[in-house]
This record gives sequence, structure tokens and C-alpha cells, in this order.
Amino acid sequence: MMALPIFALLMAAEAIFTHLRGHNVYALKDFGGSMSQLGINIVMRLAVGGAIISLHFFLYQFRIFEVPAGPLGWLLTFIVIDFVFYWYHRAQHRVRFLWCAHVVHHSSEHMNLGTALRQSPTGPFTKVLFYWPLPLLGFDPLVIVSAGTLATLYGFWTHTQVVKKLWAPLERWFVTPSHHRSHHGSNPEYVDKNYGNFLIVWDRLFGTFEPEVAPVRYGLITNIDTYNPLRIAFAEWVRLLRDSMAVSSLAGLSRLWLRPPRARSESALESGTVST
Repeated sequence: MMALPIFALLMAAEAIFTHLRGHNVYALKDFGGSMSQLGINIVMRLAVGGAIISLHFFLYQFRIFEVPAGPLGWLLTFIVIDFVFYWYHRAQHRVRFLWCAHVVHHSSEHMNLGTALRQSPTGPFTKVLFYWPLPLLGFDPLVIVSAGTLATLYGFWTHTQVVKKLWAPLERWFVTPSHHRSHHGSNPEYVDKNYGNFLIVWDRLFGTFEPEVAPVRYGLITNIDTYNPLRIAFAEWVRLLRDSMAVSSLAGLSRLWLRPPRARSESALESGTVST
């Protein structure tokens, strides 16, 4: 939260710069929708943040390994967090109940620094499902917080159209705005690609990399068409719960919650039609 004034200055600079160049990437109502989610997310983080770090300290007592202190230990923590984030982010796109939280971030049809702050209020609850093993493996909870904070700051700047493609070696190894623009695309070739936050090498290694070639169409395959803060935050959860009411068995309920969010429309996506 201490970075919010800096974020505000960068968003203002981006808005002014793109406006002067005749390509304003901000829309007032959409930006308001993003800020509403930021506000709700901050309240939620304040409410549960203490419990999450307490859990990490509790688990750290039972650590299996001892990650060394100092710069090398911090760097290792940062890289491991980036690796875990890749799989967490990938699961958010491929597991329906995780997508219910993450869809908030993709619900904007605009790509700008404000979209980076469009975060789900239920995101902290899904994130902890992937990060709790870290203290058990010997990663200091306070180092996890500091490295995770820097990773979050890095992810902010990749949500822009101002920065085009960078020097080739940087594009090869690191997540750049070009890579992340592809990730936010609803074009068939961009859907479920480029999950990395800092290193793009995870996507290259695990077959989810897609370069930015065609113009990116931002937003969802079927956009939500609302600026109502509560609908942005919870509409997909409501849809999942409504579908759950129609399921008559625990096995069916498990499949519903764990299957990909577009399980019934993958063939339509591949053919280029929209039916979700």
C-alpha cells in the first residue's frame, strides 16, 4: 500500500502521455471499476493478512530445510516465489473456483496500469493454497513478504501499452509488457498463455508461451459488461454457486469446482467462435 502514491503518479503520467499521442488507453468508468476492486482488495488484505503471516510463522517452526539468510537466500526465495506464482497463475486459468477470483483481473477491456490494480477481494484466500508450503520448506516468512512485495511491484509495470517490445535478450528471459499484453488477450491464440510474473522462462519451459503478434483484444471471451463493483467482484462466484445447486453428488460437485472454467466451450474457442 505504501507504493500507491507512486502507482497513482505513474497512472497519471500514462494517461497524459497516451492522451497527448491521441491514443488514450483509459476509460473513466472502467478505471472506476478497477479502483473499486483495489479498494475492496485492500480491505480484505487488511482483514486476513495477519492471519496468513501468522500461519506462515506457525508452519516455519516445522521447516524441513534451512534456507540461508543473506542476499543468496533472498534471491532464492524470490525465484521460488516466481516459480510458485507461475503454477498458481496457471491453475487460476484452469480450475474453475480459482478462476472465480482471478476473472476480476481480466474483466477490463482496457490495458493500462490501472488494470494492474484490478485485483479480486477473494484472491488472498486462493493464493494461500499455493504458498503455504514455502515456510515448511525453510523460507523465512518475512523474506517471503519482502520478496513477494518486490514481485508484485514488478508485475505492475507490465500492464501498459506505452512500452513496446524491448531488447531481445530481455524479451527472452523476463516478462515484459509485450508478453503480458498477450496474456490479457481474448484472441484464441492468447487465451491461457504467458502466466509468468518476472521470468518468462517458465512459460517457455512448460509450453505456455505466446509472443505478441496479432493486435490484442483485451478482456474476457464473453465480457461482463458492468461497472458495478459487487458484480465485478462476485458474479463468477454466484454463477458457480448457482451451478453447484444443480449438482446431486459430491463427485459431480468436485468436478464442477475443479474443471477448467470453459470446459464446455473449448471446442468453440478452438474454432474461433464465442459461446461462453
